Amino acid sequence: MNTGTAIALGAYFIAMLAVGIYAYRRSSPDLEGFVLGGRKMGPAVTALSAGASDMSGWMLMGLPGAMFLAGLGSAWIGLGLTVGAYVNYRILAPRLRIYTELAGNALTLPEFIENRFEDKSHQLRLLSSLVIVIFFTLYTSAGVVAGGKLFESSLGLSYDMGLIVTAGVVVMYTMFGGFLAVSLTDFLQGIIMLLALVILPAVAVFELGGPLQTLDKIEALNPLLLDAFTTTSGLAIVSSLAWGLGYFGQPHILVRFMAIRSAADLPTARRIGISWMTISLLGAMATGLTGAAYLSAAGIELKDPETIFMVLSQLLFHPLVAGFLLAAILAAIMSTLSSQLLVTSSSLTEDFYRTFFHRQASARQQLLVGRLSVALVAVIAVLLATDRSSSILSLVSNAWAGFGAAFGPLLLLSLYWRKMNRFGALASMITGAITVLLWIYLPIDASGQTLSATLYEMVPGFILSLLAAIVVSKLTAAPSAAIDRQFSEMLALCRQR
Repeated sequence: MNTGTAIALGAYFIAMLAVGIYAYRRSSPDLEGFVLGGRKMGPAVTALSAGASDMSGWMLMGLPGAMFLAGLGSAWIGLGLTVGAYVNYRILAPRLRIYTELAGNALTLPEFIENRFEDKSHQLRLLSSLVIVIFFTLYTSAGVVAGGKLFESSLGLSYDMGLIVTAGVVVMYTMFGGFLAVSLTDFLQGIIMLLALVILPAVAVFELGGPLQTLDKIEALNPLLLDAFTTTSGLAIVSSLAWGLGYFGQPHILVRFMAIRSAADLPTARRIGISWMTISLLGAMATGLTGAAYLSAAGIELKDPETIFMVLSQLLFHPLVAGFLLAAILAAIMSTLSSQLLVTSSSLTEDFYRTFFHRQASARQQLLVGRLSVALVAVIAVLLATDRSSSILSLVSNAWAGFGAAFGPLLLLSLYWRKMNRFGALASMITGAITVLLWIYLPIDASGQTLSATLYEMVPGFILSLLAAIVVSKLTAAPSAAIDRQFSEMLALCRQR
């Protein structure tokens, strides 16, 4: 590893650990402080924390790699995500912030779902917790894979060592600093990601002679790279845009809305978050396209398209600056990993341990279980990530669809339709999760091709989950008068905002 790069990355690791120590000293010694930071997050931290934990290594590795291979045909995902994030801020975030506090001060999504429908059987809580643990384990492994590829491709270390170092640093600051550490590190990581995604393609364009010359070189390499329609089918465009539906069901993003200090701060958070997201996504797409042109002009062959950001950083910059840019990838990876580990840990602690095993657990015991859960999930993710052939984009897309279909329709209806009941919620969650899993893994022909190769599993999963919730709720008993009164109180509080 180059000394300059090592210095830059070492400084980054130390900064993240320092934030973790600061958060540990500032956090309240109870589960609410560990899980939601006491619901005291400001709009800027909320916005960049949500954005950084959302985009992960996918934005600096998966999306540039897709643009490198397919060009603007891959840009539809970015458009779908931007629209979905904006709508999520507008219609779901305010009501979720108000309702989760109103419904027994719920600390986790499973707890809110249980309280919203007065589910004394704990079936909703158990099922939603299982969905979180299963899909987040898959999602977390995607982040660890990205860390392994970073260390192997750019830092001269082994893939396995990359897995261990990436997971190890994240576990350290997440275990002790909890939600506050995760949010503050996400805020810093979001800034680093934004700067890197502006600087890298801008310098590449300069090296290629300017914007017009860059476009000429891309067109000379492959004119289809600049065509958003010819290289992709109608179903593929629908599949890409459907990524936006996933926002309504992502626990690691929704928990930011639950933790913001007031619903009145959400418009400010939305403006900051969508601005950050738009600039970052455009930078990621530009990195893939300019990278294709630059490597072609230099006669360099790239074996793994998902490493284009790393390769371009090392070719264009001094090792110290390249180290800063590579830290942006680590920032993206670690911001999502920490958020996912924390949400999974929260669910294992609050929704499994305290609900089913030790209802009278003290605050100290709950914190201990939460911290041990962080380490446990990280170990499982590292073991899954040892399959070095895993595609980051593929792993993320599967988990994103799982959450979007299992939780998206359920949460939207629970916040907007007072007649939805417990049975409709169960049917929605089960239908969404099973549809996604079958769509991903059930082969439909002799060659083993699955349905997801034709249409993104989010589309059928979300639609069938929505229909199941409505049909089953209408066919079963109406919600109780107490639930109806609570829903009316939520509406009244929303109008006062």
